[in-house]
Amino acid sequence: MGPGLMRLTLNRSEKRNALSIELVQALLAALTAAENDPAQRVLILTGAGPVFCAGLDLAEAADPARAHQSAELIAQMLQRLSESRLVTIALVRGAAIAGGAGLMSACDFALAEEAAQIGYPETRRGLVAALVMTFLRRQLRERDARHILLTGETFSARHAESIGLINRALGGEQLLPAALKLAAEVMQGGPEAVARTKQVFAQLWPSPLATDLERAMATHLAMRQSAEIQEGVAAFREKRPPKWAPGK
Repeated sequence: MGPGLMRLTLNRSEKRNALSIELVQALLAALTAAENDPAQRVLILTGAGPVFCAGLDLAEAADPARAHQSAELIAQMLQRLSESRLVTIALVRGAAIAGGAGLMSACDFALAEEAAQIGYPETRRGLVAALVMTFLRRQLRERDARHILLTGETFSARHAESIGLINRALGGEQLLPAALKLAAEVMQGGPEAVARTKQVFAQLWPSPLATDLERAMATHLAMRQSAEIQEGVAAFREKRPPKWAPGK
């Protein structure tokens, strides 16, 4: 893709690039390899097939035996993308849903095709988007964050652009050229200056990202092992409304 620039593709198109343990491990390994190559400066993250990422692998998400490993890997992946010395650009086609939208949110830049759909429907599956909230609270007005998280509705890339969740909504054929132009602009800066700029962004927040993710993990894990996720996933698979028990 040119000097200093690499493209990393989520390659599980038969499952809409759902974030399984295996896929996240592969993503982390590829990110590490890129970071260890001094020549690499910008990483473009895409999804194979028509969808960027449909979120967590729901079979794993509802499996108590795998909940902790999956949650730890998701948190690690989000933190690594955000704090990488590489500048990261998410290129979103089709849809970025739940954990997929979180993956997008962890990148430095997000470009999406106008037809893309974005959403955080975790509450509709009996989950809490706790890990992703660590990024949304940094990027959005609280009213907007509350709206998209509490309703769980899916919205357009244009709306995502209007609330500052993505940088630009573009025609599908414009996505890659826009990402390449953005990468070229970033690489006009000194490598150390760019990396240190990212570090200062992280340091200026009242609490470190790692601390926020650790706080969010308790809620995330609790809901992964709750009765609600079992019902939420079953309802999703059976294409019916979930039958929630009365709240506590």
